[in-house]
Amino acid sequence: MAAASLIAGGAIYALLGFVHALYTWMDIAHPRRLVPDDRAVAEAMAGTGVRLARGGTTVWRAWVGFNFSHSLGAVLFGAGCIAVGWLLTPGAVPRTALLIPVAVSALYLVMAIKYWFRIPAAGTAIATALFALAFAAY
Repeated sequence: MAAASLIAGGAIYALLGFVHALYTWMDIAHPRRLVPDDRAVAEAMAGTGVRLARGGTTVWRAWVGFNFSHSLGAVLFGAGCIAVGWLLTPGAVPRTALLIPVAVSALYLVMAIKYWFRIPAAGTAIATALFALAFAAY
């Protein structure tokens, strides 16, 4: 039960991260998904530099990079949970180690509720519950 819960929760993160990366990649050529509703804002993002970068990038390019790095983090977190679940046997890891995915997922859940939208919030809520179940069942 613990292994299956880790694998299922990890699969949710991997899927959400993959879809997020796909949407980001598709938005490079035809912005329609993870972009502002107001086209003028997207154009302003493309024409405005990031002060910290001192002309090295635009807000739009930084936005794309942030989205890709966020996607990569979700995919890697998911893959790590899947790997641990796949290799999990009784006594393989200390029980408290299974609090790590619970804590990380709970932090993602707080961010999803506060800053993101329904689908990632629902996915992270389900994954957090699965990770908590894995901890309880181990």
